[in-house]
Amino acid sequence: MTPQTVAFYTLGCKLNFSESSALGRQFEERGVRRVEFEQGADVYVVNTCSVTDHADRKCRRVVQQALKHNPQAFVAIVGCYAQLKPAEIANIPGVGAVLGAAEKFRLAEILTELELPEAGATGPGRVFASPISAAHEFHPAQSLGERTRTFLKVQDGCDYSCSFCTIPLARGASRSGSVASVVERVEKLAGQGVQEVVLTGVNLGDFGLQGPERERRENFTQLVQALEKVENMRRYRISSCEPNLLTDEVIQTVAASRRFMPHFHLPLQSGSDKILGLMRRRYRRALYADRVARIKELMPHAGIGVDVIVGFPGETEADFLETYQFLNELPISYLHVFPYSERANTLAPTLPGRVPERVRTERTTQLRSLLEKKKRAFYEQHTGLETEVLFEDDVTDGRVEGYTPNYIRVAAKYDPLLVGEIRPLRLTQVNALGLMEAEEVGLFA
Repeated sequence: MTPQTVAFYTLGCKLNFSESSALGRQFEERGVRRVEFEQGADVYVVNTCSVTDHADRKCRRVVQQALKHNPQAFVAIVGCYAQLKPAEIANIPGVGAVLGAAEKFRLAEILTELELPEAGATGPGRVFASPISAAHEFHPAQSLGERTRTFLKVQDGCDYSCSFCTIPLARGASRSGSVASVVERVEKLAGQGVQEVVLTGVNLGDFGLQGPERERRENFTQLVQALEKVENMRRYRISSCEPNLLTDEVIQTVAASRRFMPHFHLPLQSGSDKILGLMRRRYRRALYADRVARIKELMPHAGIGVDVIVGFPGETEADFLETYQFLNELPISYLHVFPYSERANTLAPTLPGRVPERVRTERTTQLRSLLEKKKRAFYEQHTGLETEVLFEDDVTDGRVEGYTPNYIRVAAKYDPLLVGEIRPLRLTQVNALGLMEAEEVGLFA
């Protein structure tokens, strides 16, 4: 087939967004123009996620919407859900092809060689999905052009075996590029005018396993220290790092850096040591609290985000209250709260003590209330301070939004000259939408 246009729809994490961008560039190199979803593309690519529930329903809805915009479109499905359930997806009406983890970066090549079905033909889509063990190469990827910040993939896969998670089944074993290759890519991005790079990966702190044998050649600390020396890049963020892999050397480098932002996202999942054990996490709450305390010791204004799962099998009311109290006492900035959802081929659904859906919902609501309290308190601590904000191309009701170094979301009166720029501002107040208002203070000395 020889498509003229392609459109993407991306579900899930920052890593997926960077990979969609990489796939889009492969099509553009073949002369295929990338268009917006609603423009009726010849080919639609849906990049799926399996972390949250209802992956099947979400995938079906996106396929239906794509075919509304162009009933003759060819729809290809990639991503984590595509690796986990390829046959199931192939039977969704309108799906033309499903590509697994080892095949997705050959998407443009495969579709170019694929013969279109005859008009009116029905039946399942074509499946190109090898066992996950075949996904052993590291494919670099980055988002560029869709957002002010660039998401740069530096690591993929995971060697952990958390009892609730399908990511190792969907993305394979941990693997990375080299420090030198990442530095080279960052230097090119800086030359293209990119001002902030967000380092992304499945298990970012495990960076350094390279080559066919996945040898431990380098580590995440070395990557952070090397990127700090790239003079033309204004900002870096570390998207997420397992607390047991966040070394003191990394924290110290960020604390002393003018380029790495004082912002960390540390997945916790539970504040109960009992539940952490059932989850097969590789740390306990004492280590987590130590990492948070160390960050705050060196960077008092640092923003710290937390992932939490509630309603895990075996979680009693006492276990949940232990998590709530632990989070309430930590000097964190925001929470991402997820009710536990069962995943096929994981250990967790076989554990005793299933928590009813109603209770999961109630506990989620309680933690999300704590989220609002924590976030507002963090924002109010910074009222009156001067800082720098990188504004994005995100304009709503005459307001443009951006982020401070420590990840406070700021709203200011729209000015086209603000978009994509880092500007010095004074934080004034938290508005009714929970955003920080700001005013210009002139250039810093």
